[in-house]
Amino acid sequence: MRPALDPLGLTYPQYLVMVTLWVQAPLSVGQIGRRLGLESNTLTPMLKRLEGMGLVRRDRDGADERRVSVDLTDAGRSMQARAAHVPGCASAATGMRHDEIQALRTQLRRLQTALRTA
Repeated sequence: MRPALDPLGLTYPQYLVMVTLWVQAPLSVGQIGRRLGLESNTLTPMLKRLEGMGLVRRDRDGADERRVSVDLTDAGRSMQARAAHVPGCASAATGMRHDEIQALRTQLRRLQTALRTA
């Protein structure tokens, strides 16, 4: 994945955050964490780096200072088109078709849920 992500200046975890925001933004840090299965103490430094790169903007909720909303900047939105090749690169690297990757992702989510509730 690194050859596909290096031109974007993103690590794979940062790319996953961006994909999550391209699907729906703004989101709270907690919402991003739940979607990616990451804790806020893992996400916060990553979001700070993405903010430093000018890709996202973090804002504290006026009603609840503990809640931080994350939104894409114009640069973050425009990166989506430049990253359109990444899923194809992942598919090529694994030798799996898109539907196989989706099925595996579904199974992994089920496993995560089962482990969390056990």
